[in-house]
Amino acid sequence: MTTAYVLSGGASHGSIQVGMAIALEERGITPDLIVGTSVGAINGAWLAGGRPAVGLADLWHGLERADLFPLHPLLGLRAFAGRSTHFVPDAALRSTLSRHLPFDMIEDASTPLIVVAADALSGEEVLLTSGNAVDAVTASASLPAIYPPARVNVGGRERLLVDGAIVNNIAITTAVDAGATDVWVLSTGYSCDLTEPPDTALAAALHAVSLMVQRRFALEMAANTYDVPIHLIPPPCPVLVSPIDFTQSAELIERAAETTRTWLDAGEPHAQSVPTVHSASG
Repeated sequence: MTTAYVLSGGASHGSIQVGMAIALEERGITPDLIVGTSVGAINGAWLAGGRPAVGLADLWHGLERADLFPLHPLLGLRAFAGRSTHFVPDAALRSTLSRHLPFDMIEDASTPLIVVAADALSGEEVLLTSGNAVDAVTASASLPAIYPPARVNVGGRERLLVDGAIVNNIAITTAVDAGATDVWVLSTGYSCDLTEPPDTALAAALHAVSLMVQRRFALEMAANTYDVPIHLIPPPCPVLVSPIDFTQSAELIERAAETTRTWLDAGEPHAQSVPTVHSASG
């Protein structure tokens, strides 16, 4: 049996995946393959280094918004004026990845890793299984307009790549095509609605993208044709944390770990059902 973890995007909500991974490891459910998109590529790359998920929790405890989303008012004004393609430079993201990724090249990962990105020009899905790890993960997390496109050498040709979430946020098919026979989905998608709107433009944009990809994924799973077990781990509900707020990571990790433990103990109810966005009180 080839067990795969599939990790989605979700900005600061990526801490939820850490709690899920901790609970899975406690039950002896560890991956033979990891497929990651956006922040899921960041978490996936760290886990692919063969280190325990509790160590990834320590990393998240020390993360601040400036480590990934350092906001520069001047750059923002330039973007609004049409003089820049993005609001946030990727230097801080690259620096953070360089400090924490456990390998330099994807092919050196202890667990096979597939990083999902998208071609900025054609929209084609691009699967990165070799090459510079920082370049690949940066590309997968480069949400258009937020970050600049990343220049990545793919098969000897430089390509402009952006966030893989715009083409395949939860890449189950990628895992199955790569030989997975048992797929565990670590998604940050909302399982219930917010009680109030996001409080910043960046948070609102990220929330809108999250809702869009979650709806798309629900449609894909409604037409589920996979012939392997798909375990969709439900995220905590409600999640009242902005996707650019990294101050609540410890709480989200613990809540996700406990939610996952409870779900596993209950026999994985609705394991192949996408959580419907519903009222947090209902």
